[in-house]
Amino acid sequence: MSYQTKVRKIGNSYGIVIPKEALAAMRVEEGTTLYLTESTEGSLRITPEKPGFAEKMAIADRLMKRYRNALRELAK
Repeated sequence: MSYQTKVRKIGNSYGIVIPKEALAAMRVEEGTTLYLTESTEGSLRITPEKPGFAEKMAIADRLMKRYRNALRELAK
């Protein structure tokens, strides 16, 4: 399923309004922490907070920094 929204100025920042149908599909409500992670071709993936997700992302970040050169070569 696909949802469309626009970037809007909110105070001194920018934000997007997520349609209620998209929130229902993600099973989230107001106050839920969402994570934005880089995906392919300049896109972002929005993931609701799940138990252990923050720890997994921290491990992935450490591994990507540690093996940066190897990963760069594999990406070629």
